[in-house]
Amino acid sequence: MAQPSDRTRTFHQLHERGCFVIPNPWDIGSARVLAQLGFKALATTSAGFAWSIGQADHQVTLEATIDHLRVISQAVDVPINADFGDGFGVEPHAVADHVGQAAATGIAGLSIEDSTGDPKNPLFDFALAVERIKAARQAIDRSGTGVLLTSRSEGFIAGRPDIGETVRRLTAYSEAGADCLYAPGLKTMADIKTVVSAVAPKPVNVLMATDFATVADLAAAGVRRISVGGALARTAWTGFLAAAREIAEHGTFAALARSTPGAELNKLFTTSG
Repeated sequence: MAQPSDRTRTFHQLHERGCFVIPNPWDIGSARVLAQLGFKALATTSAGFAWSIGQADHQVTLEATIDHLRVISQAVDVPINADFGDGFGVEPHAVADHVGQAAATGIAGLSIEDSTGDPKNPLFDFALAVERIKAARQAIDRSGTGVLLTSRSEGFIAGRPDIGETVRRLTAYSEAGADCLYAPGLKTMADIKTVVSAVAPKPVNVLMATDFATVADLAAAGVRRISVGGALARTAWTGFLAAAREIAEHGTFAALARSTPGAELNKLFTTSG
């Protein structure tokens, strides 16, 4: 049986007190720069990774994701949390098998969501969703890696923005063995405080994809961890698309003049390599 690594122990310690930002790189370069900027942990983004290999989110295979987790974990020294979607399976036994594979890649944490991808029935039935988290917990315990388990309830980004149901699910996931709770899409401090209070003393992750709050605001509300999902990747693609469209549609190159100089980028990667 494997033993928890120093990075896994550090990741658990980060969740014990205070508030930290865990930004989401999508490749080796973005991971190394974020680590160089001083972030204490990083999290993968399924969307950002998918776009980087020319696919849409949720279309990347389990095999490609496992390889990506291994690559990112080896690229930096800080703990890596894996965006592991729905666990690449519906039934608890499939989730357990795949979580076991992910835990062996060197990650320090992993998240499992309760979204089905079906607009007509966007969330797994409650009982099944709870069993899926129990299976993920058991797989991690069997691995001996100590990987931190985050459970996500997706109602607010899957068309079911019901704070009562979100709290019911997160509370049950906590009881099923989740170490950290996460409801992406919350955008009011009232809802965030409700979740923090409901699952206390377990830590809560909040997704920041816009600027409705600051780190200080969220820390004051009792939030322990702040991620940005695919937002950094979207920001990068926004600049790329604006420059490329300017060239294609107008035959001008103004956006290129605003880009970061190559020498500055080379310096970043020389010092991080």
